[in-house]
Parts: sequence; structure tokens; C-alpha cells
Amino acid sequence: MAETILVVVEQREGKLNRVSFETLAGAQALAKQTGWTVEAAVVGSNLAAVAAEVAKTAIAKVYAIEGPALAQYTPDGFVASLKTFIEANKPRLVLLPHTYQVRDFAPKLAASFGAVLVSDAVGAKFEGGKLQFTRLMFQGKFSADVSVASDGPLFASFQTGAYRGDQVEAGESPVEFVAAATGEIRTKPEAPFQEAKQAVDLSQAEIIVSVGRGIKEQKNIEMAKTLADALGGEIAASRPICDAGWLPMERQVGSSGQTVSPKLYLALGISGAIQHIVGMKGSRNIIAINKDAEAPIFEIADVAVVGNLFEIVPALTEEIKKAKA
Repeated sequence: MAETILVVVEQREGKLNRVSFETLAGAQALAKQTGWTVEAAVVGSNLAAVAAEVAKTAIAKVYAIEGPALAQYTPDGFVASLKTFIEANKPRLVLLPHTYQVRDFAPKLAASFGAVLVSDAVGAKFEGGKLQFTRLMFQGKFSADVSVASDGPLFASFQTGAYRGDQVEAGESPVEFVAAATGEIRTKPEAPFQEAKQAVDLSQAEIIVSVGRGIKEQKNIEMAKTLADALGGEIAASRPICDAGWLPMERQVGSSGQTVSPKLYLALGISGAIQHIVGMKGSRNIIAINKDAEAPIFEIADVAVVGNLFEIVPALTEEIKKAKA
């Protein structure tokens, strides 16, 4: 009997977190190396629509683990229901997207099996009959391959951008609804945590305009915001900009900020320090504008524009506005 990879996808209020497709793509890639079967599980209440969306991928089955007590997220409810399900189905590997919610409950879930969670992995491979997960170390300066001495189940979470969600293989998968065994829930759910009233989850943005030292002055950020608005995207920055207080910290992209994988990432005046690159290298299309032709950001850019961003950005913004008119 073939081993199974179980992907625990994430939904909130009936909306699937798009990074779940990245984890599914990673599971499909790993299945090609191992010959294992890929299944998915989604936890919550009234999951028919979400399960149907996941079922459009080429996997063996989608399990919708439902229960009234799971209408709102609690670590107790999610861990109890997933533990019962995993014990019954015995997957060899449990994969999850490395989201805020997963960081909350996944260590407890792994510990309930006497296992560890290999968190924030950027890749996985199967060599010599052993699974190995790649993790970035020392703010992305090095990478290490990590293996776990266990008969399973193994638990791991993939960093946002580790795999491309648009490369998940499409298909038609059956959906099975499972009654959740939630046990005692000791906590009362409250509204999801936000650092600030206007905080933004950049990991969900499809278009990001990001600024670096090349923006020179705080007043020039308005130029980048205008471009972001014209594109229908979000404004972000490298660490020096946020350290200076020119943009709030929740707008920072990089090893000490958010990890993003938008469809389009515009880097304005960003040199491309490794700490920034590890946070956005999973972007599907990267356009970099910098006056320095030797800027490291150009090494990963799909489109490299060498020039004065103070001339290029306003002109680009106007052309976008004309195209939308």
C-alpha cells in the first residue's frame, strides 16, 4: 500500500488561503519523487465550497473535516479533530502552509504524536529512502537539509513562495465529508490578531510595489503609492525604509519581515540584499528598477530596468492609467 502525503489546506470564513495551493504544488512535486499518494484535508464548518475548490487539483481525495465547534478557529478544536483523523488515516507525511494560523496549532499537533515540526521549509527531496527538508539559516545566508528520524507521521510546513501555486496540477478529485471529533475546547475564539488597525497581510497580495534606499526621501514614497494604486496593488519596503519609520513595519518584506509570492513584484530602488531577497524570491514576475546596473536584485529579476526611477515610475504610472481609462 502506497504511503500518503496529507496536505492540510487553510481556510478562513469560507475562503481558501491561496498559499494552500503552493503547498499542494509542493506535495505533488514530492509525490513524483516518492511515488506516494497526495490527499488534502480542510478543517472548519460548511466546507462544501472550499472543498470543491481544492478538488480541482490532481490529488487522490479531499477530506472536509466539519463540525459546528470548528466554525471559528481554535487550536484545541483543530488539533483534536486533525489528530483523530491522522490516527485513523495514517499518512506518512503531513504538509501545511507556513501561515500565522499554522504556526499557532501545528507544533501542538506534531507534539501530540511525539513528533517534531520542520517549519518554514523552502523545499523537500527524497534521497536514499529518506525525506529531507531544506531550511534557510542565518537570515538566508545558508541553507541546511533537515531529516527526521521517525517512522511517522512526519510534519512540515512550507514557506510562502517555496512553490508556485499556479503550477499546481489541475484535476478532479472526490470529496469526502468527515464528522470532526473536537473534544473539549478550552478557549473562546476572538477576532483574528492584527498588529495595527490598518495592518496588511502582504502574503495575500497579488501585486506589490516595494521601495528601497533608492527612493531617497520619505516624500518620494507617495510616487510609489500612486503606482501601486494604479496597479491595484500594495505598497511594501525593504528593512531600511521601515527602520527609518517611512513605512510601518508590517509593510516590510524580507527575512525579518513578511515573506511574499505575488503575481507581480515591482522593486523600486532596492539593491537586493539577501535578507530582502529571501522574502520575495518566490514572486512569479519580478520587475526591478535601479540606476546601478550591477545591483544584485537584477540577478533574480525577470525584467531589469537600469535607469532613474524618478523618471521611469511617473511615466509608467501614467501609461497604466491611460490603459485603464
